[in-house]
Amino acid sequence: MKYSLLAFVLILFIACDNNDSEKEPVDYKVQNEQEITTYIEKNDLDALKSDTGLYYVINEEGTGEQPTANSDVTVAYKGTFLNGSVFDQSNSSGISFNLQQVIKGWTEGIQYFKEGGSGLLLVPSHLAYGSNNFNGIPGGSVLIFEINLLSVN
Repeated sequence: MKYSLLAFVLILFIACDNNDSEKEPVDYKVQNEQEITTYIEKNDLDALKSDTGLYYVINEEGTGEQPTANSDVTVAYKGTFLNGSVFDQSNSSGISFNLQQVIKGWTEGIQYFKEGGSGLLLVPSHLAYGSNNFNGIPGGSVLIFEINLLSVN
């Protein structure tokens, strides 16, 4: 009985050892690259790729002011996964924010447009939420955003 209790206590301590916080994040860059290029081909998009791995499509460049990485902007958008299911969207009047308060893919991507511009941002996970789950978005997800830059405030 004494040894059974000791074994139970040892198992309990081993089971409670939580190394999950020390796990290395998964690198989805290669997988995301393949997913994005397949999506582009399937949807016959004329997309450009930046040095960071962000893909973007400019439908309308716009004619107004062009934002910088520190600009306050108002953007109407719809965010979807590669399968087309919507995970977030604004109304037509958009939302206002500073480009330093959003995912890296937006901070970079919104700068490719001028006021009145619209298009797509195809954001690999390393420019979004990485390998972490976030508000219903699974880690490693490629995010597609239809954006309309309404104003640079």
